[in-house]
Amino acid sequence: MKLPQSFVSSLVFVGLLIGGGFGSVATAQQSETLSIEHAQGTTVVPLNPKKVIILNPSTLDIADALDIPVAGVPKTNSHLPEFLKKYQGAAWLNAGTLFEPDYEALSHASPDIIFAGGRARDARDKLSEIAPVVSLEIDPAHFIASLSQRTHQLASIFGKQAQAETLLAAFTAKAEAIKVKSASAGSAMVIMVNGGKMSAYTPGSRFGFIYDALGFAPAVNLQKTGTHGSIVSSEFILHANPDWLFVLDRDSATGSKTGAAAQQVLDNPLIRKTSAWQKGHVVYLDSASLYIAGGLQSYSRLMDSINSALSP
Repeated sequence: MKLPQSFVSSLVFVGLLIGGGFGSVATAQQSETLSIEHAQGTTVVPLNPKKVIILNPSTLDIADALDIPVAGVPKTNSHLPEFLKKYQGAAWLNAGTLFEPDYEALSHASPDIIFAGGRARDARDKLSEIAPVVSLEIDPAHFIASLSQRTHQLASIFGKQAQAETLLAAFTAKAEAIKVKSASAGSAMVIMVNGGKMSAYTPGSRFGFIYDALGFAPAVNLQKTGTHGSIVSSEFILHANPDWLFVLDRDSATGSKTGAAAQQVLDNPLIRKTSAWQKGHVVYLDSASLYIAGGLQSYSRLMDSINSALSP
């Protein structure tokens, strides 16, 4: 998703989150509908839709925080984080997998709206034959602004604007409190372990939030990283010698058994020489929450973990 230039150029961290200064969230067409600009176009949607299908876990994360009733989610091999596990229950329609919706089940359910995007973005055309489709994907390159925009857009559809303001204000306060501590915390690296291999993330990348929003200084400058980061070795990490290592375990997040756990991969003679290891500053993050979901609650929980690690 590319944010409008006028929107990007006026970004102010606190103002975006609590002031709503991000341009039009949704334009009323009639009293019963809204026109929503999203990652895959513009869609007219009903106000306060009753039967809601959410295929994108980051949108589900935000909807759950806003107490929005949900009728169905992907339940097949979806590996939702613990705080969203309730949606695996029998009360919710199985909408397929994260990548492949169950079109027959969705058509039979006759939903009022479908929130797609993310891993199911290629399904938009077929889903549009069933119900209005909105793709509230979060842009990692402008994470704070995009998260705020998506939260406000979702809230506007369901009349949850006041609740959104409260949640975003609390989110901002957590980030600002951590920035005070991170200013003197030293350098950091964000590492993901996948199939026994390690990759690192830069500011502005998928997991750049720790640098961009929380103020940690990157231990090394890398070229822009892709979805799965830039492959690095233990020697590379030792040479960078970060004061903090923030670690995600993709295999744990996805339920894969193909590689050693992150703790095993990092527990080697080279990593043990790093400043992060010797200071006890290796922080294992909630991988399912960040890798699978990655919405408002996921990153709020991330901040709780980091704030706890920074506390004396």
